[in-house]
Amino acid sequence: MNIGIFANLAKPAAEATLADLAAAARDLPVSLVVCDRETARLVPGAKLVAPTRFGKAVDLLLSLGGDGTVLRSVRALNGAEAPILGINLGNLGFLTSVPDTHAVAALRALASGAYRIADYPLLEARLLRGARRRQIVRARALNDIVMGWGTSPRATMIEVEVDRQPVASFVCDGLIIATPVGSTGHALSAGGPILHRETPALVLEPICPHTLSHRPVVLPNNLLVSLRVVDKRKKLLLSVDGQPHGWLEDGDRLDIRKAREVARFVQLPGSSWFKLLSQKLHWRGSSADPK
Repeated sequence: MNIGIFANLAKPAAEATLADLAAAARDLPVSLVVCDRETARLVPGAKLVAPTRFGKAVDLLLSLGGDGTVLRSVRALNGAEAPILGINLGNLGFLTSVPDTHAVAALRALASGAYRIADYPLLEARLLRGARRRQIVRARALNDIVMGWGTSPRATMIEVEVDRQPVASFVCDGLIIATPVGSTGHALSAGGPILHRETPALVLEPICPHTLSHRPVVLPNNLLVSLRVVDKRKKLLLSVDGQPHGWLEDGDRLDIRKAREVARFVQLPGSSWFKLLSQKLHWRGSSADPK
């Protein structure tokens, strides 16, 4: 089994965790694969492949860092079907459920086949510009697609359609379209609901709406959501999973729909989404509370 390693080397625990994984791999029926020279230096015995070949060269991927590292890992796979297991080298992290102290145990579980795989849909964003609707951007998101921030403190106006049916014109600071996986990210900070990861839905979340009646809306994820900027006074930035994709212009249309590809994640025995939530959000009164 070829297990990829994708790590945020800026994390203090990264070097020691990588050394532990490299040592453990020598006694297991696995080969470690990396796609950059610095990680290869920290993982003796690992096979170094070009970034363009990384996704096809691995059967599974260990992502060491935080949620941002997991999102970069998805992009590094570039559509390949290798499932990801997130190893948390920081604090908060909804996509990195395994602490760094359990990294070697997780590697042994992978080597023995003691895991299952969950598939989570991705969103596809297509930015169209001009009268001929020329495609400017095409990108996939595991977490969210955001029209936000901008060049002015003013609110802006964004028209929303769902399956070509007008919904509303939102006067707000921006809009978030989040997957269930991303519902615990930027959308949650903006006041959105938490969706179970297996819910076939997405969240339409206005950021600081001018009208308080504009609330988050949960939609089936098989619908086409179209957003159109109708304000010449302010440019908004398009962000896909936290990565900037340029400024939006007046009249631009952003089409968002479920992508054909999915992101695959490893779930180890005993893992629980509800336990993860209670730990990360410090919920009280749950079964995870100490007696």
